[in-house]
Amino acid sequence: MRIVSLLPSATEIVCLLGLRDALVGRSHECDFPPEVASVPVMTYSTLGVTDEHGTRNPALSSAEIDRLVSEQRAQGLSLYGIHQDRLAAAKPDLILTQELCDVCAVSYGTVQSAVRELRDCWGWEGATVLSLEPTNIEGIFETILIVGEATGTLARARAEVQRLRDRLDRVREALRDIVHRPTVAALEWLDPPFAPGHWVPEQIEIAGGNPVLGVKGKPSFRCTWEDVVQTQAECVVMMPCGFDLAGSVQEFLNVADLSVWADLPATYLWQLYAVDATSYFSRPGPRVVEGVELLAGLLHPNRWPAPGPDRALRVNDVVRTPLRMADTRVPGLN
Repeated sequence: MRIVSLLPSATEIVCLLGLRDALVGRSHECDFPPEVASVPVMTYSTLGVTDEHGTRNPALSSAEIDRLVSEQRAQGLSLYGIHQDRLAAAKPDLILTQELCDVCAVSYGTVQSAVRELRDCWGWEGATVLSLEPTNIEGIFETILIVGEATGTLARARAEVQRLRDRLDRVREALRDIVHRPTVAALEWLDPPFAPGHWVPEQIEIAGGNPVLGVKGKPSFRCTWEDVVQTQAECVVMMPCGFDLAGSVQEFLNVADLSVWADLPATYLWQLYAVDATSYFSRPGPRVVEGVELLAGLLHPNRWPAPGPDRALRVNDVVRTPLRMADTRVPGLN
C-alpha cells in the first residue's frame, strides 16, 4: 500500500501502526516521528506562514497571521495548496486528510479537487480519500482504528488504542480522590486570545483540572482578555496552535506586559505555563495522552511526575505585577 498523509496527526498514526515504509507523501507540517523527514512533501502554505519544512516565517507576528488567515477565509480561499506533480508521482492508494479545521491543515475539499484534476489531466485512476474528524479523545482513538482498518493493521490499532486507554486510566486512578481541582484557562492563541476546544478541555478534566475557558467537543473560538480575566483561573496554560515549546514561550513574551496578568490568581499562585502545543495539544493523534500526563504533572505534582523543561516551562518570571505571593514552584520545573 502507498499512503499519502496530509495531516500531521495522521502521519503519527500511520507510523504508530508500523506503516512508515508505506508512507510516500506527507504535508509540509508533518514532522513526527523524526524519520518522516525524508518523505516527499505534498503541500505548502498559500500565505507563506510556513516554509517547505513547516518552519514558521519569523517576520509574521501572531496578530499578522490571524489577520491573513481571516482575510483568506473571508474570500473563500484555501490556506494550503497541493503540489500536483508530486502527488501524481507518489501514486498513492490511500490519502489521509481532514475536514475538521481548514486553518490547521489542507481541507478535504482541496484534496478532492486535486484528485479529480489528477484523474482528468494525468489519467490517474485516483486513490481512496479518507477524512479524519475527531472532536474528542474517544474520537481520536476511533481514527486510529479507522486507519488500522483501512490499512489492514486493525489488530495492531486495537492494541495501540488499548495501551493509550490504559495510560489514561492510570492518570485517573492516581487522581481519583483529589480534594481540589484547580481552575484552568488554556489559550490556543494569544494575539488575539483563543479559547480552547475539542479535546483540550477533556485533557484538562482527566488531568485533574476544571477547564473554565472553552467548550469540550466544540471548536476553539476567539475571545477577549476580559473573558480570560473573568475565569479567575488558578492556572493558565499557553498552548498556541502549531507552536513548539520555544514558540509558545515567545508568544507569551509578546503579551507578557499586558495588565491582565495582574488580575489573574494564576499569576500570584505561580501557575503560568507555556507548553509544547504542537506535540501534545494541537494535533488529534496518539500524543494527546502524553498531553494529559503533562497537565497532570503541572496540576498535581504530588500525585503525578512533573514534566521536564523540554515539554513545559513556568513563565511567571517575566510578568511584572504589583504583588507576588510566596514562591510555590513545582519541583522539576524551572
